[in-house]
Amino acid sequence: MYLTDEEKRMLNGEYGEGTAIAMKVQVGIGEAFGAKRMLEISRAHVALSNQEADLWFVEKLVNAGAYCSVPPTVNPGFDLEYFQKITNVSEEEVTMMKRTREAYKKIGAILTYDCTPYLGSNIPRMGEIIAFSESSATPYVNSVWGARSNREASQSALCAAVTGKVPEYGFLLDENRYGNILVEVQAEIKNEYDYQLLGFTGKKIGHGVPVFTGLPDKISPEELMNLGAQLNTAGAFSMFHILGFTPEAPDLETAFGGKKPERKVVITREDLNEIGEYFMPHGGKVDFALLGCPFLTINQVGKIVAILKGERFRVDTYILVNSLTKELAEKMGYLKVIENAGGHLVKDTCMDQPPFWNNMKGKFGITESPKCAFYSRRRGINYAVLELQECIKTAIKGVI
Repeated sequence: MYLTDEEKRMLNGEYGEGTAIAMKVQVGIGEAFGAKRMLEISRAHVALSNQEADLWFVEKLVNAGAYCSVPPTVNPGFDLEYFQKITNVSEEEVTMMKRTREAYKKIGAILTYDCTPYLGSNIPRMGEIIAFSESSATPYVNSVWGARSNREASQSALCAAVTGKVPEYGFLLDENRYGNILVEVQAEIKNEYDYQLLGFTGKKIGHGVPVFTGLPDKISPEELMNLGAQLNTAGAFSMFHILGFTPEAPDLETAFGGKKPERKVVITREDLNEIGEYFMPHGGKVDFALLGCPFLTINQVGKIVAILKGERFRVDTYILVNSLTKELAEKMGYLKVIENAGGHLVKDTCMDQPPFWNNMKGKFGITESPKCAFYSRRRGINYAVLELQECIKTAIKGVI
């Protein structure tokens, strides 16, 4: 693997031990994937986890003097101050979150605590070389914005932010960005919920870069977000194309790089209904509602408020958003409506954090996100997945 003189100096420790560790990781990844050289990045996003292995790694870099040459945005942890007021947060969890905050602050990260940076705080241009971790972020920046990122781990994205370099392989190369699976959607796709279900057909689609046909001409940012997030829950997809919509798929020939698709997959309404039934284990009494995986946008919060109209939630209802959305909701009067209904508009907090699932184990909840339901089942929390508006109506009734 070719390294420039500067990259060799990084690797040899002339820029400090922390940079040397980060460059060693990047070179190792490059060698594993057969990269010929490094490329400079201009953006990064690190999917911090507030868990031990992640914390160990970032503190190792910090203690070795590392600092980000490209300040990355970061994923959610949990809103420590908020949860200390409403639930029991263990001292261990408090310490872990405080250490995580401090380590990422010291290394020079931008503390957005947002799993949807591609919608506001960290939007790349077409063709920009970047390093994004986060399962909904990578397909969005590659597919919708036309930027170039591999499906980074939180550690490799952090190393890229420190060094400003990534090995050139995978989705940084033209030949790997073309579609190889034609996905003919024969089902009518009408709303955000349908895009959630469509994304969860990833197992049927199989490994590769799907090119979707048969989708509507108008697709919202929220629908695109849902599609990518669920594709990366049901499978491992760094990129997708939507014919005539995403920037690298104006027509079939361009989308497939002049080649024929390796296979064709047909998605029917029966496929989507089957997934919907899988995520509807039973009806009956509901214990709580947890919405926002990925985070809900201000448009989605507005839809929730439109349904409430003086009603009150009969179950604990948590709506997860980023800091900007919560600030906007407060300015627009949405926050007051939700809190008057007994709900919680929670910022900076991932559903995959202990303060939620420790208290909800053995209970039955509702969510709009198959991703939330899929991962939570491993922790003994069962969900029914409903359309967002139906979640709100159900949380008001307290029963499916």
